[in-house]
Parts: sequence; structure tokens; C-alpha cells
Amino acid sequence: MSDQVLLVIDPQNDYFPEGKYPLWNTGPVLEKMKQAIKTANEKSIPVILICHEGTENSPFFNPKTVGSEIHPEIQKLVPNAPVITKHFADSFEQTQLATLLSELKVSELLLCGMMTQNCITHTALSKEAESYQVTVVQDACTTADAMIHGIAVNALSVRTRLIEVEQI
Repeated sequence: MSDQVLLVIDPQNDYFPEGKYPLWNTGPVLEKMKQAIKTANEKSIPVILICHEGTENSPFFNPKTVGSEIHPEIQKLVPNAPVITKHFADSFEQTQLATLLSELKVSELLLCGMMTQNCITHTALSKEAESYQVTVVQDACTTADAMIHGIAVNALSVRTRLIEVEQI
């Protein structure tokens, strides 16, 4: 068993071109996320998918909609990966993520996914994440635009390790 785990945060359909809130650079980032998952699979690094669920009145990620589902290309690569459903930016907040990580006995979290300045940052800086080495796979993350992504990555650089997919 690996001492690392790959958390793929919110790779959901609403963030892609046909969704309700398409983000910047999703095509290349999808390929990087897929590459990260393939590398994790090759190295026996467990993959956990994180899925944000809104409410019926949310602007996106409405429950039981295609938009709230994990992107099919991601799901295809890890059909049996555990899925943690969250309702806050922090993937630990009111979820079973900490329990699952404890069961896996990991020491390092590799984070990638959507909304660099929000869900990636809040998970990376979570009080619950303090007991792990946190590494952000920066080229496998995206948000609303390049500037916000860059600002978030720069802010994370003082508290987390930053790598590219090839460094996993």
C-alpha cells in the first residue's frame, strides 16, 4: 500500500463546456487529471474522488443531475474509487474523508481538480489536513481563469508542496 493518496476534487460535468459553470482550460486540465490518475493506478496509489453536491436551488451541482456527476472520462479510469460527497469547499468538512484516509494509513495527500482558489485551497489548508504532507498537482487544477489559478497556486506555495503531474 502506498503512503500517498490522490484526491481528485470536483471533476464534475457542470465545470466542463456543456455544464452550468464551465471553467478555464478544462480540456488540458482533464488530460492532466487523467494522467495523474493513470500514474496513481500504475504506482498503486489509491484514488479518491470528491464530489460537491449543491441544493436544488444552487446555481450548479444540483442533486441527481448530469451536471453534478463525475466527468465520465474520470469515472472510467477509476470505476471503483471511493466517492466522498461534500457540501462545503473543504473536502474534510462534515465528510468521511478523514476516516477513509486513516484506514488507508496515508501520510501524503496529492490534490488535483477544480476550483484552485476554493475547493483545492480549502482542502489543502484544512485543519484536518495538517497531519499530512499536502502536495498540490498544480497543472491538474483549474478555476475560472488563469489569473485566479495563478494567484491561488502562489498563495498555496508557502504552505504546500507544488508539483507537476510528471513528478507524481
